[in-house]
Amino acid sequence: MRRALALAGVTCVILAGGAERAAADPVADFYAGKTITHIVGAGAGGAYDLVSRAVVAHMGKHIPGRPSFVVSNMAGASSLTMMNYLTNPAKKDGTVMGMTNPNIALEGPLKMLSKGGGKTLFDVTKLQWIGSPLQQPHVLWVWHTAPAKTFDDLRTNKIILGSTAVGGDNYTLPLILSRLMNAKFDIVTGYEGQNDVFIAAERGEIQGNSAILPNLTSARPDWFRDGKVRVLVQFGVKRMRQLPDVPTAIELASRQQDKDMLTFYARKFSMAYPFVMAPDVPPQRADAMRAAFDATMKDPAFLKEAERMGFDVDPFTGAEMAQLITEMNNSPKEIVNAVADFIQMPK
Repeated sequence: MRRALALAGVTCVILAGGAERAAADPVADFYAGKTITHIVGAGAGGAYDLVSRAVVAHMGKHIPGRPSFVVSNMAGASSLTMMNYLTNPAKKDGTVMGMTNPNIALEGPLKMLSKGGGKTLFDVTKLQWIGSPLQQPHVLWVWHTAPAKTFDDLRTNKIILGSTAVGGDNYTLPLILSRLMNAKFDIVTGYEGQNDVFIAAERGEIQGNSAILPNLTSARPDWFRDGKVRVLVQFGVKRMRQLPDVPTAIELASRQQDKDMLTFYARKFSMAYPFVMAPDVPPQRADAMRAAFDATMKDPAFLKEAERMGFDVDPFTGAEMAQLITEMNNSPKEIVNAVADFIQMPK
């Protein structure tokens, strides 16, 4: 009898252990003790880099298993270099995540970053979108010594702008203003990152740039405080609450077709800082990252850090990003074709 009870006890222990294993969280088991590499598709020191580091500094505690993060930078071709790496040679087990330029959202319909899409080694509609901490458009700013105090001045006085690469917003948006509204620019390309553009402005090499607003408020907070720059136009669907007196490009356009084209292009700014994973990452792990991202957006410690850094948290979820990508890829062909023809880059 005692032997039977003892065997029964052993059986219960084994069954209990099996039940415990069955109830274990496979996502937590995977991420426990792991390090996630977060790759920023831009140079160090700019807003993409600063915002990325702020988010992942708090995100790990919301992921089952509480993995740590390491951040690296992979600038090049407005994040195309990073995205090709993320979706091809990088690990697909959930230990690699990226932040990309929002122009990736337009790569399907417009193929802006690679002629004919030949160097785009991924399908934008199949990416796993995690979320964006901000919905924020680019703004066009000029140095305080530049001969332009209003947008109208840009039609008579030529301004030298800095840009990282042809195809990026800091090239395309001034090109749109030039072709659509007769603004006069010389655009100097080849700066590795936004911080290099800022340094060029301080040295007098250039007179302005198109950039996401936190590039100014976070990386160069004294510029606004001391009146070193002027913002002349913003490129969102509507005016940001931080810049209520600065017109949007849509407002400045005179024809309805032009307004429709600008609105199509501006919608991508809803996902201004896109966190993304490759299509082949296991869905459970991608879902866990989305949930952790959403939790981070409500984390008091993160919100306090964001306030200190000067950027206004206004999150866009991974599900909302996926829906936006679908809608943009299904936009009316006449609008897409008009934008594609309009932003053809000079040879």
